[in-house]
Amino acid sequence: MATEIEPARGFRALDPCVHCGFCLPACPTYLATGDEADSPRGRIVLMRALERGELPADDPALNEHLDACLGCRGCEPVCPAGVGYGQGIEAARTLLAARRGLPIKARAVLAVFRYRWLWRPLLTMARWFRDTGLARRLSGKHQFGFSMAMLASSREGSSDRWTAGPPEDSHSGIVSPVSSVLHVPPVVTTVALFTGCVMSELYGHVHAATRRTLQANGYRVIEVAGQVCCGALHAHAGDQAAAAALAQRNLAAFDGQADFVVVNSAGCGALLKEYGHLVAGAAAAGFGSRVKDISELLAERGPRSGAALNLDVAYDAPCHLQHAQHIQLPPLAVLGAIPGARVRLLSGSDRCCGSAGIYSMLEPGMSRAVLADKIATIAEAVPRPTVVATGNPGCLMQIGAGLIVDGLPMEARHPVELLDESYRRAGFYTT
Repeated sequence: MATEIEPARGFRALDPCVHCGFCLPACPTYLATGDEADSPRGRIVLMRALERGELPADDPALNEHLDACLGCRGCEPVCPAGVGYGQGIEAARTLLAARRGLPIKARAVLAVFRYRWLWRPLLTMARWFRDTGLARRLSGKHQFGFSMAMLASSREGSSDRWTAGPPEDSHSGIVSPVSSVLHVPPVVTTVALFTGCVMSELYGHVHAATRRTLQANGYRVIEVAGQVCCGALHAHAGDQAAAAALAQRNLAAFDGQADFVVVNSAGCGALLKEYGHLVAGAAAAGFGSRVKDISELLAERGPRSGAALNLDVAYDAPCHLQHAQHIQLPPLAVLGAIPGARVRLLSGSDRCCGSAGIYSMLEPGMSRAVLADKIATIAEAVPRPTVVATGNPGCLMQIGAGLIVDGLPMEARHPVELLDESYRRAGFYTT
């Protein structure tokens, strides 16, 4: 039964706005264009005009500026009035989708991700193509080349060049592979892994690292059949009916399966936690409280330290982890459990990379403009990072592609991959 996330309810979340302008320096698109209509404050004026009927749904300027919004919600933490901008932009896009319809490209992409029998073979073929190495060879700065670089960046990287940390940084409790395995904490919590769509087919290595690191910290990980795409792409585009239908299937699949549902994709996690706003009923509301990002679960157990790695790590916060889920410290705790790793937050690390789900396909120019500053900051960092760590597939692909096309000798990796390598070298795993 579809729900309460209706346009009227979403527009009410904009009521506290007093147009103070604190949101302007937090908005990546405003910083890219300098246009007031590309700021949260300016877009709220446009959304209100749409709500009141002062601007029609087919108004070109209205569509230009609302479509250009990343939906990163970076404006929310800096807003002194507590404006629910994220709810407002989704309400506006729901209204636009109902009145004008979705753009053809958006409809095509969303149709694929609505059905597992469509996205699974397509993403599987993309993975096969990626693994031939052709995607990386075809990478370039033009639109097609950048899409190839995004695909190439999703491939599991090599950790062979990551050297061990200095002896004084090594974890003193590690004496041998055998004794390390014997000291695995007792299992007290069962978690079900949300596999998703892009993560499932392009980032299976991150799922494997998630399972291993959780088990090493005393969690029992189970697999759940019948789960589908989380619906975030649909919800953010305004297709609430499709998002609700996918949510209902996931709710049925995970019903009574585990203590918690673990997610390693920030975008998926943000929507899964808000299923109570998308689907009516106590089951949906209760489900959200059981959803945990992988960093939250690991941080609750420490996490335990592994072997030392001599790495310079730049942590870049996914928008839907930091702004939507308000998770800031747990990913740093995960990285902090790696002795020898020097973790930094570069300027703009809390700002959107420009990926934003399918945004990079629909608005490639703005997407690349937003990414440019982030890549420049990474390139100018002294010392240069060995790895850029971020916990969302879209961010991994977007930042990873930027590093590839700019020829920077580093990779974008999920934080749990780094911890997993530290655990592997510590001998925590028997296989």
